[in-house]
Amino acid sequence: MKEFNASRSTVGTLGQDHLMKLIFVEGMVAKYATNDADSSALVPNSSTTSSPVVSQKSYPPAVNIIEVKDVKPVPSNKRKKQTSKDLESQSAESDNDQSGILPRSIKRTLDKVKNDLNPGAEQEVVNEFRRSRAITVIALRLLVLLIIVPLLTQQISKNFLILPMVEKFKGEGQTQVFLNSEMKEEALKELNTFKEELELESLIHSAPKIEPEAMEEKVKEKAVELKEEYRHKSNSALSNVFADIVALVAFALVLLFRRQDIAVLKSFIDNIVSGLSDSAKSFAIILTTDIFVGFHSPHGWEVLLEGLAAHLGVAPNRSAISLFIATVPVVADTMVKYWIFRSLSRMSPSTVATLKEMDD
Repeated sequence: MKEFNASRSTVGTLGQDHLMKLIFVEGMVAKYATNDADSSALVPNSSTTSSPVVSQKSYPPAVNIIEVKDVKPVPSNKRKKQTSKDLESQSAESDNDQSGILPRSIKRTLDKVKNDLNPGAEQEVVNEFRRSRAITVIALRLLVLLIIVPLLTQQISKNFLILPMVEKFKGEGQTQVFLNSEMKEEALKELNTFKEELELESLIHSAPKIEPEAMEEKVKEKAVELKEEYRHKSNSALSNVFADIVALVAFALVLLFRRQDIAVLKSFIDNIVSGLSDSAKSFAIILTTDIFVGFHSPHGWEVLLEGLAAHLGVAPNRSAISLFIATVPVVADTMVKYWIFRSLSRMSPSTVATLKEMDD
């Protein structure tokens, strides 16, 4: 019925197609109607005794068909040639029918004035402000918990629980000082640098040449220092593995016990993003994508992955890092472009247009 009324108001005159639609609607609603002596159908039925009719109490009054003209069916190719101007005029007429006598803009203005004159408008504004403040406090508190709790858990568990256990388990007389070959290379470089510095100091200050025995003794002392330093680095790297697992568990527990606050945080972020202008959104998207999937992003990924490997005490594998950089940023870039094409173009077309202009 909505489709029929819309088409009738748009076209203005009823034709054969509209009459067939009306008969089809009458047949469908008549199957579910109850018999009533005072009821009347939209289209008269030939047999009033056997066929049920539509109740006036359940359906709107009958439509008076004044004029029915034979309308020739329009070919599909001609229907496609209908101009956009005609479509816009039809949609405008439909909007006017739905909005009533006054335009929607004037109606919205009148509603705003009515709400401002409402005696409870001030209280509603105060309640809205309190609600917004509560959402902000909950969201920021959850963000702080998600950052502080894992960090504190990682540091406390590592320094006071895991690291002492690792040092006690390995003992002072451990034979394996270096976890990987890269640590050994770093120790050798430091030791060679120390020997060269001793020779340079003796040449610069015109001091007597250091005897080989004294040189060997100083180098041996430096080697013992490096041994203790890299033993502590190895124990710290092993402790980082277990401490990071504990931090991930703490992060998961915060999410588990704060499940209701997650929806509030999502709403808070949505409000912030929706409050940004189109240029600000485009700037944020370009900045984020250029950092992670841009032209200079491989250098950042190398530093990040090498730092992660050093944190866990693993020797960085150049082939694995190169393979990661060749696949993950490319996949991420494709996903971002697909999201812009599917979601962002539908949610904010102006942002997509601004993004294209800034990219160009």
